[in-house]
Amino acid sequence: MPTKTLPIPTADGRADAFAAFPDRGERHPGVLLYTDAFGVRTELEERARELAEHGYYVLVPNLYYRHGPAPVIELPEHIGEAIRPAVIARLMPLIEAHTTERVLRDADAYLRFLTTQPEVSAGPVAVIGYCIGAALAMRTAAAHPDQVAAVAGFHPGFLVTDAPDSPHRLVSTLTARVHLGLAEGDMSAKSISELNRALDAAGVGYTTEIYPGTIHGYTMSDTDAFNPSALQRHWDRLLPLLDRTLANS
Repeated sequence: MPTKTLPIPTADGRADAFAAFPDRGERHPGVLLYTDAFGVRTELEERARELAEHGYYVLVPNLYYRHGPAPVIELPEHIGEAIRPAVIARLMPLIEAHTTERVLRDADAYLRFLTTQPEVSAGPVAVIGYCIGAALAMRTAAAHPDQVAAVAGFHPGFLVTDAPDSPHRLVSTLTARVHLGLAEGDMSAKSISELNRALDAAGVGYTTEIYPGTIHGYTMSDTDAFNPSALQRHWDRLLPLLDRTLANS
């Protein structure tokens, strides 16, 4: 499985990124993968490799590149509940600095880079996000409806907020098919209902689903939240979505 570390030119510098793709000498549909709050690390690189084994070119940018190459802070091999609050506290200034304006500038750069790679086929792409990455995926898909055919978010955060530019207020421009796999407690019933109403009004094909017996972060095996059956459920939802939307690209 070929992998590369690549510099992505952006309006604010160069973003380091991990890429994985099939070793077949062909061109493959592109997938932009946004990480959770902990960023690019072995866990996400393995996720990209597994997805690439199904025939996709997967690009995983370092969301925090303005603050240095990944990992921007030292991460423990296992992010247990005891240490998680301290790790999040160190990351929070970086998360707060990642404004919507920066997200959209980066999304432009990431998609431009992804779609011009020699191993990536012409046609639409998919955008996937975990945790905070789900909101970034939704923003990217809404800002680039002509390019993004599928968007998926798992244990998402910040999809429905009081902000005027909350992701759920932007879905009217979506053309992508959407799957959102929520952990129990990720969103209130009121927020889920508000999100679903917005997606219904947009006329997009979507599923929002609460994965039973899960807590936030359930796909990540380097955290205490990991739930193997929920990770498999994530693959069972994600791979058919990508197959339906990208198969002909």
